[in-house]
Amino acid sequence: MATRIPLVVNAGQIQQLQTGDNIVTAAAQYDNEVFTNGESSTALVIGAPVYVSAASTAKRAQANAASTARVVGLWVDITTSASSSGNCAVGGRVTATTAQWDAVAGTSGGLVANTVYYLDPANLGKLTATAPTTVGQLVVAVGLAFSSTDMDIIGAQPILL
Repeated sequence: MATRIPLVVNAGQIQQLQTGDNIVTAAAQYDNEVFTNGESSTALVIGAPVYVSAASTAKRAQANAASTARVVGLWVDITTSASSSGNCAVGGRVTATTAQWDAVAGTSGGLVANTVYYLDPANLGKLTATAPTTVGQLVVAVGLAFSSTDMDIIGAQPILL
């Protein structure tokens, strides 16, 4: 089989790959863990906060009970059907489209930069920019938005009100 030199784009120009250069893929911006979606009939979607419900299994987190409020990370696959395996960012930065964040954070136009997003006490697998204030709920800071599409995972411990 013949050895071929790939074409690349350099400063807007197509050229052969130069001696000493390498082709690499972009590194993930987050620490990843693989979990099985433990939901019985609901898909996990990108940006959804999840907790570990059993060994290697994750479910949608919610800030209404201690057992569901310990967020392990944010789901990073576009959608993962029930009982299927998928990827969860357990640290670092998660990037999604504004529409994908709107579906998870109840926003319009994506995330608001420099805003802390909390685990929603009223909705499974959702985020909110408003910290819970009701006794019996848990305050869980999940992430800090850097832009309308990027969130850094905070990884805070739940605080019971």
